[in-house]
Amino acid sequence: MLDFCGAHGITSDVEVIKMQEINEAYERMLKSDVKYRFVIDMASLKA
Repeated sequence: MLDFCGAHGITSDVEVIKMQEINEAYERMLKSDVKYRFVIDMASLKA
């Protein structure tokens, strides 16, 4: 499936969040207020 998606330019939509926003993201998930998959920016741990 990954090869097929790569060959046809199929990508997923994501919303990048900082680690500090994880609780807000969880609350949004509970409210079904999420349009894209959350991806945590691990570089935000260093800040």
